[in-house]
Amino acid sequence: MRHVSEPAPLPEIPVPSDQDGIDLLRVEIDAADAEIVRLIQRRTALSQAIGQARKSLGGPRIVYSREMAILDRFRALGPAGTDLGMLLLAMGRGKLGRK
Repeated sequence: MRHVSEPAPLPEIPVPSDQDGIDLLRVEIDAADAEIVRLIQRRTALSQAIGQARKSLGGPRIVYSREMAILDRFRALGPAGTDLGMLLLAMGRGKLGRK
């Protein structure tokens, strides 16, 4: 099984000194947001496919040890990271996470 390595440190972003610099950073934010949305959609689809497979194989709806490992990764982002991880897990569960 392949494991994901720790993310590489990000380069420092210089603080812009004028409006043009701010506008350029906003363009980068918009591009990052689009990529984040695409990745969340992909992650949600992958998670739902795994959940359907587990259900059809008679497995549990939720694997709590796996969810705890995922949340551990998001804790690197601070308290809001845990909240983000919880939201992603809920999105991935879809109907499987509801009784």
